[in-house]
Amino acid sequence: MANILLLSFMWFNIFFAPANGDKVPATIYDFKVAGLEGGEIDFSAFRGKKILIVNTASKCGFTPQYEALEKLYEQHKDKLIIVGFPANNFLWQEPGEASEIATFCKKNYGVTFPMAAKISVKGRSKAPIYRWLTNKIYNGFADSKVKWNFQKYLIDENGKLVHVFGPSVKPDSKEILDAIQ
Repeated sequence: MANILLLSFMWFNIFFAPANGDKVPATIYDFKVAGLEGGEIDFSAFRGKKILIVNTASKCGFTPQYEALEKLYEQHKDKLIIVGFPANNFLWQEPGEASEIATFCKKNYGVTFPMAAKISVKGRSKAPIYRWLTNKIYNGFADSKVKWNFQKYLIDENGKLVHVFGPSVKPDSKEILDAIQ
């Protein structure tokens, strides 16, 4: 039994441990990430609200979801925070630098919800927050893989991951609206 545990630990470290040595915080409220336009997004400031985390891209078929995300945020920002994480992991659909991404989001979709600095959402360079979101060992809910741009993770008011919505689930879908109520 001890050998199985040791092999499991070694396997986990080979395939899932951060390549850059980043530690994965215990709760969503322990995360502080760089903002797209500078500064820092401190998740502890979101206690008591639901948090919808979305990996985004400017040149994706799902990019028009920015509009529905902004509308959802505007309608529910008293109880919901949305945080976008630009990522270039799928067919290089987010090639821009921070200033280009920020300009694109504001100019084309009027985005006012917090946008984090560009990160990786898969592979060995996966950002710690996405390690937390995608590994049950950290989030206590479920293992998942980021399938494509605009996958959505819903955290409840107590900091618990409670839903994972695929990229094709629109922000204004009944499924998401019911989950944030």
